[in-house]
Amino acid sequence: MLTPDGVGIATIERRGEESLPLLKLCEFHPVDGNRALGETLHTLCQSHRLNKTPCFSIAASNDFSLLLVESPEVKPAELKAALRWRVKDLLPFHVDDAVIDVFDIPGQQERGRTKQMYVVAAKLSTVQAHITQLEQQGIRLSAIDIPELALRNIATLLPENNNGVALLYIAAEGGLLTISRGGVLYLTRTFKLGQRHLKHYLQETEQGDEFSIDEAEPLPQPLIRALDEIVLEVQRSLDYCESHFSLPPVSGLVLAPMEESIPPLMSYLASNLGVPVRELDLNAVLDSEQHLDDALQSRCLLAIGAALRHEGKTL
Repeated sequence: MLTPDGVGIATIERRGEESLPLLKLCEFHPVDGNRALGETLHTLCQSHRLNKTPCFSIAASNDFSLLLVESPEVKPAELKAALRWRVKDLLPFHVDDAVIDVFDIPGQQERGRTKQMYVVAAKLSTVQAHITQLEQQGIRLSAIDIPELALRNIATLLPENNNGVALLYIAAEGGLLTISRGGVLYLTRTFKLGQRHLKHYLQETEQGDEFSIDEAEPLPQPLIRALDEIVLEVQRSLDYCESHFSLPPVSGLVLAPMEESIPPLMSYLASNLGVPVRELDLNAVLDSEQHLDDALQSRCLLAIGAALRHEGKTL
């Protein structure tokens, strides 16, 4: 997983349905600049033999479009061509420059709904640049995944998975919500509020070099507005998923770990949403000799999610 701040790498070994997946490796390597990134990738390739095993990377959220569209009634061999025509006016670039892939949402026809599916579209030059960046360092790249499916893979490990779970991941510059049930991804939402924004609003209560939130005191208004925006987005998504896909309410909302804790976030979500809310701890759903603190979980969450496709290393 490549981020503006560094490279996250994870290795997962599947050991059968009765055992937790084994997390054999989880590391984050900070980088500063493209040259340092190349050197880091080369070092990782050499030290972890990434030229000898299939690897999976994660596309940056601004490098692709994810669209929920009506499924055309065509033969499977004609599906991508038909969808390419259907999404051509929805893309921020010319469809002739796009590479597309699709994934289905099972069970819709049983509920009497018009069948829909997700289309992932990216500019071919962007995808090729991503591939070149890794393969130039000797990395054996097998696939480029998207964050939404990486989070879906994480959600399948959770006890709420069978009855439906909303997983909320707030990264440095934005957030991502996925709603899945039984391993099927039904709905995703992105929003611009990230850890950096929430931390900035939280620090508006700063006194000198120290700041704290007293539960007896009101939160600063900018932070309340930001938290309300997150609550509204989550609630709208839950309502839409229930009504559009005729699904029962999810078992709960699970909040992914963050590099730096935002103390009011958890309690605010729990107080303002009509579902149970808890925090995710990957130590409870993965087998690993390495203890994962919140910062490492946050930095490598998507890498771990992509690696859960099957045994392999993920950048």
